[in-house]
Amino acid sequence: MENACAAPPCTLVIFGAAGDLTKRLLVPAIYNLAGGRLLDDGLRIVGADHHERTADTWRAELSAALESFTRDPNAEFHPDRIDASTWDWVAERLDYVVFDFEHPGDYGKLKERLAQSHTGSAIFYLAVSARFFGTIVDGLGAAGLLVESGGEFGRVVIEKPFGSDLATARELNARVLKDAAERQIYRIDHFLGKEPVQGIAALRFGNGAFEPLLRREYVDSVQITAAETIGVEHRGSFYEPTGALRDMVPNHLFSLLTMVAMNAPASFDAEAVRDEKARLMKAIRPVAPQHAVRGQYGPGTMNGQPVPGYRQEERVAPDSCTETYAALRLEIEGPRWDGVPFYLRTGKRLAGHRTTIAICLRPGPHELFGQPEHCVATNVLTIRIAPNPGTTTDFRAKAPGPVMRLGRARSVFEYERCFDEKPTVGYETLLYHCMIGNTLLFQRDDMIEASWAAVQPVLDAWGTSKEAPQIYPPGSEGPAAADELLAGDGRRWLPLES
Repeated sequence: MENACAAPPCTLVIFGAAGDLTKRLLVPAIYNLAGGRLLDDGLRIVGADHHERTADTWRAELSAALESFTRDPNAEFHPDRIDASTWDWVAERLDYVVFDFEHPGDYGKLKERLAQSHTGSAIFYLAVSARFFGTIVDGLGAAGLLVESGGEFGRVVIEKPFGSDLATARELNARVLKDAAERQIYRIDHFLGKEPVQGIAALRFGNGAFEPLLRREYVDSVQITAAETIGVEHRGSFYEPTGALRDMVPNHLFSLLTMVAMNAPASFDAEAVRDEKARLMKAIRPVAPQHAVRGQYGPGTMNGQPVPGYRQEERVAPDSCTETYAALRLEIEGPRWDGVPFYLRTGKRLAGHRTTIAICLRPGPHELFGQPEHCVATNVLTIRIAPNPGTTTDFRAKAPGPVMRLGRARSVFEYERCFDEKPTVGYETLLYHCMIGNTLLFQRDDMIEASWAAVQPVLDAWGTSKEAPQIYPPGSEGPAAADELLAGDGRRWLPLES
């Protein structure tokens, strides 16, 4: 964003200011934007939460958190140091109000407080539990905080999960759109803030070599993977009613799916792009329950250390049937992708940490050299989101020697080797785009509902099934049933540790 202009002045109100999301991602993103001179001097940041504290206390907590990240190599925000002048610029703009999300009077007090700022424009960021989304938007609407006039704006950023199924997503959409226009609602998916995810559009539509390949004539299948080596850690209370499918598939994995599978938009205008994404999501055939697999990690060892099974984690029922692994086979209607299976998988405590899109290409019409022994790992274009963002192209080439013998070859592009850019947490781009009023990277109401509609048959089946998820050992590739899902099509998963 080095050529970008500073965002217009506004007040950023963060509901859930004392929460983990604010400390780990939002404030680091604001710090990075400030360091890049992309924020106006008129910016004001108001933290709102029910925890008793003062503005000074909040500043001190955030400052300590930022410093701790410099010592934690596993933190999503891990700078070498915190620049004092940049942080001072942010810190002097921080304010805090004790706020009860369910108390109507607090919204009136907030309105009075915001009236003291130099700008009437405001962004309300809902970094709170999903059960408060509708309540907070109701309160903002009733207090008149979402009324726009005189060029000033009022916008609401809503974190995931946006609903827990199709019915609740529709209900929440109807509720928030009662108080605000669609253009004021920014449904956030942090995957779309990641540089390599945004880079998919550049890869496809900025190069004549790639886009013609992405269609049924040349693509055999597509595998989209979001695998983690960690367990649920201390998030058992959140994960129990959610599970892997709700947590990852209709939002994050579908975001990757739309980026790689949508048709070229007429322009890079936000609505033109979102129209194409919506068309793609609506073209996904509802996933049949027999094309879905759920698993749950059991106890075992990873890296030589014992780890608990999911049912032994904190705040998890000892007989829980919540899935920690989900795999789906889905199809997209239309001439571009008809007959091409898309395989999606996500899980915890797996053999490798990776988020990738693997596009497996068809063999040539006339195989002069025969099929390779391990065809699943050759002739593949892989877009790596994490770790080591970039692309990898696996293909066959002649091995040196007097006879024609083919071996596996690989071409690699890595962001860090080509661009000298500071690492970010991904929220920088999303916050900046919200401030300038660009909805390009945010979900629209019809996109949200179409994504839930695609997985609703699976949710219904799993919700009534008495069959427990298949247990898989930690550090494995997942449950055996996931392998069988692809084996039935004569295919197999790409290994997680390759």
